[in-house]
Amino acid sequence: METINLSSRQKEIIELVKHHGPITSEQLASKVGVTRAALRPDLAILTMTEILEARPKVGYIYSKKPASSLVYDYLRKIKVKDVMSKPVTVDEQTTVYNAIVNLFLNDVGTIFVENKGCLVGAVSRKDFLKTAIGGTDINKVPVGIIMTRMPNIIYVDAEDSVYVAAKKIIEREVDSLPVVEKIPKENEDKIKVIGKLSKTNITRLFVKMNEND
Repeated sequence: METINLSSRQKEIIELVKHHGPITSEQLASKVGVTRAALRPDLAILTMTEILEARPKVGYIYSKKPASSLVYDYLRKIKVKDVMSKPVTVDEQTTVYNAIVNLFLNDVGTIFVENKGCLVGAVSRKDFLKTAIGGTDINKVPVGIIMTRMPNIIYVDAEDSVYVAAKKIIEREVDSLPVVEKIPKENEDKIKVIGKLSKTNITRLFVKMNEND
């Protein structure tokens, strides 16, 4: 069994729980300086690896167990391809309006943008909100204008472990990551989106693990 390499924020959470537990997620979020939503993946990992215990109507307490467990070992063996879901994609020339429609019809937080079938960017609800508030004509402007472009998109491979993907989601504070495969080209490799790994996928995995236990 390997020792878990905790992020700096996870270590901070543990110390806060040690000194202030039992402590609620709201109180932790306030002390760390982030939202409850941003803290949720960290708390999920810390409780599922049995470092913290979550007690209903009480809060989180330190379990005093070592930072390693069968759960962690299990997570490292599960591949992204085993839990990923279907991605929502649009072409780079799709209007912002139509991209927003796709976002809500598919009930996702992020849409991945393609050009000739290859990943070129991503756009989130926050990006759409900023654009709408800014007075941009969303019926005319293509989504490619407002998206975050490659190579600034963090992605995972289908063969990566779920734990690696979860760490990337936490560190980058995003709601999902594109799952990709590389397509060899003459000058440079192109990247094709084949799936999506989100906080929801990971949460469902935790629930399934608990039910199996």
